[in-house]
Amino acid sequence: MKKIINFNKPFLTGNETRYISDAVQSGKISGNGIYTKKCQEFFEKKFGFKKCFLTTSCTDALEMCALLIDVKPGDEIIMPSFTFVSTANAFILRGARIVFADSSELNPNIDEEGIEELITPKTKAIVVVHYAGISCNMDRISEIARRHGLFLIEDAAQAVDSYYRGRPLGSIGNLAAFSFHETKNIISGEGGMLAVNDERFLKRAEIIWEKGTNRASFWRGEVDKYGWVDVGSSFLPSEITAAFLYAQIENLEEIQKKRLGIWSEYERLLRPLANDGKIGLPYLPDYASNNGHMFYVVCRSADERDELISFLKERNIHAVFHYLSLHRSPYFSDKYEGKRLQWSDAYTDCLLRLPLYYELGKDDIETICERINEFFDGR
Repeated sequence: MKKIINFNKPFLTGNETRYISDAVQSGKISGNGIYTKKCQEFFEKKFGFKKCFLTTSCTDALEMCALLIDVKPGDEIIMPSFTFVSTANAFILRGARIVFADSSELNPNIDEEGIEELITPKTKAIVVVHYAGISCNMDRISEIARRHGLFLIEDAAQAVDSYYRGRPLGSIGNLAAFSFHETKNIISGEGGMLAVNDERFLKRAEIIWEKGTNRASFWRGEVDKYGWVDVGSSFLPSEITAAFLYAQIENLEEIQKKRLGIWSEYERLLRPLANDGKIGLPYLPDYASNNGHMFYVVCRSADERDELISFLKERNIHAVFHYLSLHRSPYFSDKYEGKRLQWSDAYTDCLLRLPLYYELGKDDIETICERINEFFDGR
């Protein structure tokens, strides 16, 4: 039977089940226990986030962002169209109007030069998405947000341990959301995290995280009873999820080193095709680091991309297209009133993600690249 190269394979470091067993034996497996605190403290110490809150998903972290900036019906939120639906849903649930921006010609990140023309008196926040873990131009975007008095939120779902001019992504905006979904660099199956960098939100974030109650203050002995004091929801993951995640973050450096090695091998083997103008490869600006989250190629047309997916699938290699631009989605297309988003549309039609996971071997990478070269031979 011919080997199948899957798109993704979750990597286990070896301590996940041991820590889960420890959490179970501790007698507390609901949220905000020992392993939740260990994970949050790790991220606060390593990346300098003022306060972290583990969540059951990045989606939940984004919904906490919408609650914290007090989004009201009619508020406008600017974000890229080339992103996952959670980025928009978090704000639509609060009644916001989503204003979609185009991607850059160079990579799928938001085109910072097109943001200012989208700002109106109703604009409340700019949400950036660090696609593939590669930073947006945060100095330029931060300056626009400051000048117009807007909140800046980082959707850093793919950007753990990635940097902008040496500053950790997720530490620059007022708020940031991370993902630990099984396709990310470090995982907990489902899981996420809110990073709070703005002092104004520290106390309220904890209340919203605890279902709108001041229960965390009660457990610290700061109040003699707790009650319902604000809006909120059950955003906390269980200790089982946190224990799994802690085993992963202990091995962050090793995981990142391996993923970056895979990324670099793809770049080396596919660079000749790019030099011949047959594909585009990820563009890394001089202000951005690379966390090895994703390797993609950009084909010359939608038909060519779809043919390449089929060609690879027939050879037991599972590569996938990525986002359908949200302004073109079935839910939003009849609501969209903006101009054509040329580059967002181009990435929707032409971008192809290649397999990238810890246990992907050098032979596998060579096979994938050989098949891609075979596909383009003679084209």
